[in-house]
Amino acid sequence: MGDILSKKERSRLMSLIKSRDTAFELKFLDLLSAALYPKGYRYRKHYRGVEGKPDIAFVKQKVAVFLDSDFWHGRNHSRLPKLKSFWRKKIERNMERDRQVNRSLRRKGWIVLRFGAKDVEKNPARVIREIEGNLKPSHFLSSSPPSLAHHGLRTL
Repeated sequence: MGDILSKKERSRLMSLIKSRDTAFELKFLDLLSAALYPKGYRYRKHYRGVEGKPDIAFVKQKVAVFLDSDFWHGRNHSRLPKLKSFWRKKIERNMERDRQVNRSLRRKGWIVLRFGAKDVEKNPARVIREIEGNLKPSHFLSSSPPSLAHHGLRTL
């Protein structure tokens, strides 16, 4: 069966699909920040300093987190055979690129965590626990509080 949209209309619709700052990603980042920021963990969004531009990168701890779309990253394999060849090949290339990025980052000493949108939406607390479980204790928490003396202040 042919596409019911013209090539121009299909192209316009596909261009509207966001690859970053999606609704599920932003909602999850709010929860992640609330859970880990008070514990001293800091992360970078869409970190360009390593291959694959992780959605979340804990640079000091070398933990890369990818929040993958279920469709575009092939997390629904059962539907792939039903897709047209073009889309199936595109998704299979995405899956292969994901594997290459994972291998490359691991060789460089990074921990790589990948989560699908449905996993994140269904149980964000579990995802946060898994991320936190892969982080080294924060220097912020393990060191004693900074002295006020170096600011010229005294404690009473």
